[in-house]
Amino acid sequence: MADIPSTGHVGEVRARRFTMHGDGIGERSAAFVTFAQQEIDTGRKVVALYPAWRATDAERAINFARGSLRTDHIAGIALDLSPLALSLVADQLAYLAPYLQPGMVAALCGELPKHLLAGAWLRTVAGLSTIPTTLKHHVGSLAPTVSFLAYCAPTQQVQRMRPADVAATLPFRPVQPVQLLCSTPDPAHTDVFDDHLPQAVQPVATRTLPVQPLGPVYWGTPKYVEFVALSAHPQALAYAASSIRASACSWCGEPMSAKPCPFCAANSTRTASRPPTRRPGPGTPQGPPRNGRAVEGPLGGGHTAAAPASPNGHRPAPMPAPIAEPVADPPRGPRPGTGPSHGTADASPAPPPATLARPLEGPPLTGRALRPEIPRTYSR
Repeated sequence: MADIPSTGHVGEVRARRFTMHGDGIGERSAAFVTFAQQEIDTGRKVVALYPAWRATDAERAINFARGSLRTDHIAGIALDLSPLALSLVADQLAYLAPYLQPGMVAALCGELPKHLLAGAWLRTVAGLSTIPTTLKHHVGSLAPTVSFLAYCAPTQQVQRMRPADVAATLPFRPVQPVQLLCSTPDPAHTDVFDDHLPQAVQPVATRTLPVQPLGPVYWGTPKYVEFVALSAHPQALAYAASSIRASACSWCGEPMSAKPCPFCAANSTRTASRPPTRRPGPGTPQGPPRNGRAVEGPLGGGHTAAAPASPNGHRPAPMPAPIAEPVADPPRGPRPGTGPSHGTADASPAPPPATLARPLEGPPLTGRALRPEIPRTYSR
């Protein structure tokens, strides 16, 4: 969404351009709103790129389209790239869009510049405001024989151009084979660039493209040579797409590699469901006592020895159960009044009270605790 023509490097596939020219914001954004409405009516989503250093009109047009169409299917992505690099990235995204989800296309907006070497040769940095510079750089601009290499991708930096150190100070080298795209408004000032940067990058092919209309605005001077070095490997774009680690947005479901979501602005992602808790077997010891009573699982084969009867044939009255010290319930488990009083370690409901065995009548067994007649199980 700026006056940035296509490089034509990707072939016939080109991203739709909107120059944002006109007297008012309504006239400048009318073409984009119409295009967005047509795409949304056909069930597609829109990923709109615009330069971060010229973002006012583009942001207003995107917000107006989202509000007037009452949709969150329009994502605005700001890229801090030079016009030539932004034009190339837009065409690469248009090439990949039919094969990827809209969320992945939006995520690639920030990933593709990491695989490019983009910048410009500058005679002076006095007017450069889009890339950080230092006082030393501005002082060096006063010398007639000093020039600079300013990089905007994959990182932003400015270096004084020393012919012997150009190859050693490159911030990034694309995967071979490399292609080099260049453009300049004044071909008479390209000798220094032609003698040093191509030898450092070692491209297999070099293309000279028409100058970008916004090039002097970005670089702050008409004396520059803008360039983009990219890998011409057949799998270069596929490798860039596979390097993204995305998660589904919790609101709209689109893949997102960074927060917030570029479409709905949600800040959370969907998490995988928790695996089911493993149920302990019949012989598994129980956890800590709950509700002040100790519960012991079955031992051996699960059968208990009957208490001996008295000589007259009557069993004595049952002994009172030992009173244990009250123990606080662990954080998990049902709250009082919301479930069975004797819960198990997992989340499955405990057997009904009718199935729990009562203590047998008879004298207490020395050295052993009372056990239920029926083995306690955790199967449904």
